Amino acid sequence: MISIIDDDESVRTATASLVRSLGFETSTFASAEDFLRSPRLLDSDCVITDVQMPGMSGVELQTRLRQGGHHMPLIFITAFPEERLRRQVTASGAIGFLSKPFDGGEMIACLDQALSRPA
Repeated sequence: MISIIDDDESVRTATASLVRSLGFETSTFASAEDFLRSPRLLDSDCVITDVQMPGMSGVELQTRLRQGGHHMPLIFITAFPEERLRRQVTASGAIGFLSKPFDGGEMIACLDQALSRPA
């Protein structure tokens, strides 16, 4: 199960379509809070999340997940690719930090890496 979190519906839809085309099941969420309240929190093999969202940011979500003992791989997507943020999320274990619009091949490479990691 790949969970996709982005406040932009078109990005959620396009990303979910790409991920499903690779044979994965997806769940989409408009906010980090919606994801944290969902049953998908427990069965997500990977999370793809926007960095900047109303309410909880993707970076805050990463912190919350790690504090809660959830160590699934995270892939960040952002319209504002700041090097400082990339370093921060990567140091905390993010698999990818992709700029919107991202190349499908980049996302596929990140998913391959995320899903081939030992649990």
